[in-house]
Amino acid sequence: MATLPLPIPNEETQAFWDYCKAGELRAQRCTKCGTMRHPPRPTCPECGSYDLEWVRLSGKGTIYSYEVSHQAVHNALEGLTPHTAILVQLEEGPLFTSNLVEGDDRVAIGLPVEVAFVPVTDEITLPKFRLV
Repeated sequence: MATLPLPIPNEETQAFWDYCKAGELRAQRCTKCGTMRHPPRPTCPECGSYDLEWVRLSGKGTIYSYEVSHQAVHNALEGLTPHTAILVQLEEGPLFTSNLVEGDDRVAIGLPVEVAFVPVTDEITLPKFRLV
């Protein structure tokens, strides 16, 4: 059976993955204009500033959109269906793409969720979400 591809941290994303490993969901905030941004990137999409800080997030939000796959569209998903991809509107503002770890049969737009950290290797812990 194939395995799911894992993120490959780089200069812009390494801090994000380090925080996830420590059980913290964080996002970048521009220190010039205050814009929150995710995924991590070198410049602010609003003002172009390179100045940023990492802000700890509550990990709480609501389902903004979702998709449930009942068919394994890749060998790595064999035995992992149903597989629910969700777009979460975090309380602090950013939209966050992830997966639902349980409750595929109850998923709906507007339901509250919270982050659930899932270690997959010694280096990578994925931030997924569960219904609350």
